[in-house]
Amino acid sequence: MNSKTRALTGVLACTLAASVLAGCASGAPAGGTGAPPAKIQLSIPDPLTSSVGVSAQHFADQVKKSSNGSVTVTVVPNGTSFSGDQNAAVTRLQGGSLDALILSTSVYASVVPEMNAISIPYLFKDTKEEAAFLNGEPGKELKDKLKEKDTVALSFLTRTGREITNSVRPIQQPSDLKGLKIRVPGNTLWTDYFTKLGASPTTMAFSEVFTGLQTGTIDGQENPIEVPWTNKFSEVQKYVSLTNHINDAWVLALSSKKWDSLSEDQKKAVTEASEETATYKTGYDEEQSKKQLDELKAKGMQANEVSAAGLEEFKAASKSLYPEFSNLIGKEFFDQAVAFNASK
Repeated sequence: MNSKTRALTGVLACTLAASVLAGCASGAPAGGTGAPPAKIQLSIPDPLTSSVGVSAQHFADQVKKSSNGSVTVTVVPNGTSFSGDQNAAVTRLQGGSLDALILSTSVYASVVPEMNAISIPYLFKDTKEEAAFLNGEPGKELKDKLKEKDTVALSFLTRTGREITNSVRPIQQPSDLKGLKIRVPGNTLWTDYFTKLGASPTTMAFSEVFTGLQTGTIDGQENPIEVPWTNKFSEVQKYVSLTNHINDAWVLALSSKKWDSLSEDQKKAVTEASEETATYKTGYDEEQSKKQLDELKAKGMQANEVSAAGLEEFKAASKSLYPEFSNLIGKEFFDQAVAFNASK
């Protein structure tokens, strides 16, 4: 090889090396996933300090780890990305104008009625039974039904049982609810059940609940214990009764549009992160709800358990409504839900 040939070979080698380095610097995706980096805006209805806020940020952190930085999740709290209108949020997720959403199954029931099965009163003894339901065949069917609505449910996140707060009296049995105006979600299952218990169920936007309690427009509300804690209902409510009457869950979902934009590796990363977050949240809630109840009591709220006799009355009221619940949910899935729980 003469000197000219050696020189030309050296130039070509240097040019090739420079091209490879430039490609690594400018074109290679983070994490080596084979796809460009993805950004996801995750909308939630509550503050970052709430259980769902903490869980959403946990999910974001897990996605960053599992995707090696290829996917970035930004949490948008307080319903600001959907102006607090949760039904509109579901519609926007389906249409793809929201990337991702964590929202209650009671809201999704407006588009997938089978979601109401999760909230059959006293269906679950605790969140472990609820998690088994959501991770089992019933949960898989619910995910399939959401997929038909252009919604990819990554995982279901459990919530602790719902309790009743009010400013009039402790609730020991259904008759104690007679005439009380109790705020409930805008969902037929809730209104039917609380009507059966003798209450006057009242639907209103959650953003209006504190003022409603303060002014006496409503006497009370029902939610997992972290809701009165997060929203300082101890300032406007005297009693918290541990009825554990209904469970619901959160759906951690992506729009089909956003999901389809991800690579297979990115899809795997966000799915694994969501499953880990579901496990994390169940444990987090169990620990926090005890502390939160203690704090509510320290702020002056009176807490009471429900007597065994009272509990049986609450359960009997629910079972008397099974025909109505079956029609609301769909007989096939209603029967499946009740049978699944009975087998545990």
